[in-house]
Amino acid sequence: MVAAGHWRDYAMQFDIGVASFAAFRRSADRPEIWIQKRPELHAKQGAFSLVSEHGAVLKRGHDLSLVLAPLERRLMRLVRD
Repeated sequence: MVAAGHWRDYAMQFDIGVASFAAFRRSADRPEIWIQKRPELHAKQGAFSLVSEHGAVLKRGHDLSLVLAPLERRLMRLVRD
């Protein structure tokens, strides 16, 4: 999404118990989305979560590709012949 021009910047953060990836529309804004991995939630809700800029959990699961599905829909565009 950075190469597509939708995001301008991104950041990664690694703490004890959580790894986060944040994507920014502009460098000075708060992140548009966070992708987090919390291994302690693996047995319950799934280790991966997609969080909106307002802090709401959009998707949670065990498989990263399924959690990222809402973001991949943004990349799809209708192509006409």
